Amino acid sequence: MEKSKVLVVGGTGYIGRRIVKASLAQGHPTFVLQRPEIGLDIEKLQILLSFKVKGATLLEGSFEDHKSLVEAVKKVDVVISAMSGSFFRSHNLLLQLKLVEAIKEAGNIKRFLPSEFGMDPARMGDALEPGRVTFDEKMVVRKAIEEANIPHTYVSANCFAGYFAGNLSQMGVLTPPKEKVYLYGDGNVKVVFVDEDDTATYTIKTVDDPCTLNKTVYIRPPENILSQRRLVELWENLTGKKLDKFSISKEDFLASMKGMDYAGQVGVGHFYHIYYEGCLTNFEIGEEGEEASKLYPEVKYKRMDEYLKLYM
Repeated sequence: MEKSKVLVVGGTGYIGRRIVKASLAQGHPTFVLQRPEIGLDIEKLQILLSFKVKGATLLEGSFEDHKSLVEAVKKVDVVISAMSGSFFRSHNLLLQLKLVEAIKEAGNIKRFLPSEFGMDPARMGDALEPGRVTFDEKMVVRKAIEEANIPHTYVSANCFAGYFAGNLSQMGVLTPPKEKVYLYGDGNVKVVFVDEDDTATYTIKTVDDPCTLNKTVYIRPPENILSQRRLVELWENLTGKKLDKFSISKEDFLASMKGMDYAGQVGVGHFYHIYYEGCLTNFEIGEEGEEASKLYPEVKYKRMDEYLKLYM
């Protein structure tokens, strides 16, 4: 079967650049939106040019120019958005509504994957302020997609390893602590950690798969469903050194939000839902969803004991 032509929007970003590479690696004709808004950001331009060298096609288009978006969309079969929803980088989720309008007008897209790649927003209706804005905005985009009858797949990738595993789930840092580690509650709530390259690989696997059409794909590699305490043990086994452990009650953790900036408050809320409520693993996947590692057992995903070796 001929592979779909894939357009990645947000291809220079943290997950977007990985999706571009995965699309090329899996043999898809791959296109990346080049927006004039990058201005003098030489690093983004060089990333785009590196994709071109590897075989991707750059398509010019701007969210301020509806016609240019429509023309870009008409050249492909699948659109994947990897626009940032992070509050410590840039937050552009609602810009996707312009992309939805372009896809609707173009009328040729076989599949649209909006920027999700985290917790399933459909399950976060009771999320805390201010962090719930991320989930609310993703649901606004979903509503627009479904009202326009655009074929779609939503990807719930749970916790990116780079942000949640390498630091042993410590807030405010990206590398493992050397002496002490803070556990959320008893540290035994199950969490799903996923290597970002694996997220991209699974994402591209879905685009031509009829099993994932109009469904949510949850990336839950079974050996990466770990408690925070188990993650710490993996690190201790690798280093041969025990860390001092301090437990944080949910009351104290939520109280820490006071006095934080907006991005910090968002982070505390998200960590609370993951590590105290267990929002990634406290439900069974129903008929509305599929699990990626079961659909694509040929993907040799990276286990967290192997991933943590990067930090040795």
